[in-house]
Amino acid sequence: MSRGRIEKALSGFYYVNTGHEVLQCRARGKFRREGLSPLVGDWVEVRELGGGEGFVESVEPRRNVFSRPAAANIDQLVIIASGAIPVTDPYLIDRIASIAVLKGCQVLVCLNKCDLDAAEELYAIYQASAIPVLRVSAETGEGLEQLRQQINGKLNAFTGNSGVGKSSILNALHPGFAQPVGEVSQALGRGRHTTRHVELFPLGADTYIIDTPGFSSFDAGDLELELKEHLPETFPEFGPYLDDCRFVGCSHTKEKGCAVLQAVREGKIPASRHKSYVRLWQELQTVKAWDRK
Repeated sequence: MSRGRIEKALSGFYYVNTGHEVLQCRARGKFRREGLSPLVGDWVEVRELGGGEGFVESVEPRRNVFSRPAAANIDQLVIIASGAIPVTDPYLIDRIASIAVLKGCQVLVCLNKCDLDAAEELYAIYQASAIPVLRVSAETGEGLEQLRQQINGKLNAFTGNSGVGKSSILNALHPGFAQPVGEVSQALGRGRHTTRHVELFPLGADTYIIDTPGFSSFDAGDLELELKEHLPETFPEFGPYLDDCRFVGCSHTKEKGCAVLQAVREGKIPASRHKSYVRLWQELQTVKAWDRK
């Protein structure tokens, strides 16, 4: 038996890196019976069959699980955004960041295409928030060394609206990735999805990247009820003020005596972040406990 990590799942096969080789594995039938699917990022025990093949025998306990993308044990979510075409809506960033925080992931906002547009507005929002932000250019290489430092030693998932350059950044970090790059439609301001499956790419010792198919694939799904119950905590800059509101059960949307709203008025919390919070809060009000198992 060997211990390894699943680097790719494709057509019913799991490609497990044991540190010595990558084994092409099938999963034991018991996984189907138990309703458990091995995922990219899983640490697993495999039984080697020889000839580079094997069976996944067991999956170790996970620190987190994402259904879209189908991955486990993600340490950090890197949200790729852009001030150039396609321009990223801060709400999309904030929604995904909330899901990541709920899952126990670190979050990093990475503004690409800064050679075309410095994304001053987006940069200002997140520089004033509790979420780290940096500017890069896959085209010129600007900021890539800083990005390497931020992702070092972690399993990172890259996400973002299509066309912002996730695959271009991957290629710039390591040309061996050879990720296909889609053109951005000038008419629609959107890129074509080029990522077809979930795969874990090694980038030096203990550093891995998962390139995901984009924001549309990141859906709260069954997380909606949990997100509704814990939404204020998923905005880390709200933390210092949550216990100072006048009323217990404050929604932090419009109440008098709300310490969060006061912090927004004083510029201690970016207004854009609070606007996203209110929009998310309103959307989640329709989610009822009996709607979810």
